[in-house]
Amino acid sequence: MITIVESGGANIASIRFALERLGQKAEWTADVDRIAKAERVMLPGVGAAKDAMQKLRARGLEECIKSLICPVLGICLGMQMLFDTSEEGQTDMLGIIHSPVRKFSSEDGKTIPHMGWNLTKFDQEDHPLVQGIRAQAYFYFVHSYFAPLGGYTVGRTDYFSDHFSAIVAQDNFMGCQFHPERSGEAGSRVLENFTRM
Repeated sequence: MITIVESGGANIASIRFALERLGQKAEWTADVDRIAKAERVMLPGVGAAKDAMQKLRARGLEECIKSLICPVLGICLGMQMLFDTSEEGQTDMLGIIHSPVRKFSSEDGKTIPHMGWNLTKFDQEDHPLVQGIRAQAYFYFVHSYFAPLGGYTVGRTDYFSDHFSAIVAQDNFMGCQFHPERSGEAGSRVLENFTRM
């Protein structure tokens, strides 16, 4: 069973369908006790960072998520929420990974948000989240802010002069900046790998 955090505003239908295709059951909840006892937790997110964090705190979920010892996977904004701060609204995030989230720089010919398929190269090819995926794979992105590269970077992507973390991991907390549920075979394998943890 995968427990998906009801973080507010997140469209989780596509994630649930992707998990069902893998034969995995999923529940969607904001119940602190259920999340605390979960075997695996997904933290999706769409929209603005400040609004998403306010909703998490209003539901009493911030400390619950930070205290989890099961595998946790943040997706898109959910991944960014694992970091210290975001330049989007100068927002304090969960502070699990100690780095800021930044806005893409403006450049000629560069569209923000970064939207569409892009190549990801793996820094940690042996990480369980990317097992069975070739060393370079394409994933589908939609985002205006990004996590910089660091020791937590499992996979990296380039967008013009910005080099960012596409996949991160620190202890039991992991994240994908891309949408694995929209990323074809490679994205499906990421989800499958997570369900096996």
